[in-house]
Amino acid sequence: MEKRFINRACACAAVFCCTTLAASAAEDSTPVFRTTSELVLLDVQVVHPKTATSTKSLRRADLEVFEDGKPQTVSFFSRDELPMSIVMLFDMTDSSRAVLKRLAEGARSALSHLKPADEVAVMVYAAHGRVIDGFTTNRDHTAAAIGRAAGEHQPGGAFFNEAVWEAADLLNKSGSPSGRRVVIWLTDNLPNVPMHSRYSHDGDTRPVHTESEAIRSLHESGTVVAPLLERSALVMGWVGPLMAFEAPFRHSYPPGDAHKYAELTGGEAIGLSGKRVDERLTELIDDLRSRYTVGYRPTDEKPPGTFCKVKVALAPDGALRPQEWKVLARAGYYRKPINPVGH
Repeated sequence: MEKRFINRACACAAVFCCTTLAASAAEDSTPVFRTTSELVLLDVQVVHPKTATSTKSLRRADLEVFEDGKPQTVSFFSRDELPMSIVMLFDMTDSSRAVLKRLAEGARSALSHLKPADEVAVMVYAAHGRVIDGFTTNRDHTAAAIGRAAGEHQPGGAFFNEAVWEAADLLNKSGSPSGRRVVIWLTDNLPNVPMHSRYSHDGDTRPVHTESEAIRSLHESGTVVAPLLERSALVMGWVGPLMAFEAPFRHSYPPGDAHKYAELTGGEAIGLSGKRVDERLTELIDDLRSRYTVGYRPTDEKPPGTFCKVKVALAPDGALRPQEWKVLARAGYYRKPINPVGH
């Protein structure tokens, strides 16, 4: 049966990430990372809500980490040391075209703020995602791929949960498994509402993942979602009636929400605030580059597949006053089997 959806105009998306790893450090040397779950790594940012600025003077002693309510000992602390893997994911609905074109024009300048080891992939989506360009460190290559994405037309509804799930799956296959993973998501945050578990288009019937499945994929891959929010005047005229019509469907089939994805993964949803989209993308890349990586070894043994809730907070006796700052970090992770040392 062909999948039905509530039609709407949307914007575009980009995805970025981070993962759980193990670290072994030789004396007086940079840690060497291996893919195990011995060391849980968290991508952390501390921002001032009133000024919308992040601190660049954080110390290990300024943070406290809790897993399932139990305090943990921070054994790794760094800033901007690990490479990043980015999936730029663009919505193919009609209202995104102008935004995509503007982004394509200034993409090369924004991408130049990445480090040489950072890799980027480009994906478009409607009901499902399609990779325009795989992971590469060639910025001209990525900028050209964004330009091609701006000229794409992919019919069908914009299903956020499916797009996020596919982006996280792509990040799991990145060329830098020990790096950070993030989603930079340019969107009007108005997803289509899928009403069935499968969708048919051009004879191809595929499942559409749910919100809970999308969120789990983000936790399992350690992906940070950092949305850039944009709503055009064209869209705002019919948002109210659309939301009222969708209300019963949204309850039965939650379509995903940019703010929710960001909150659960330690990202932050921000508006363009009158700035050009490439300027905001540049600022966001700079913010992501300035985030901290905090690692700890869990004190409790738990079966693989167990979801562990994580909280990162400012220490009461630290340099920053907890009531004046906000800590951004993912809400938890799923335990994985510990690989033998050297594997």
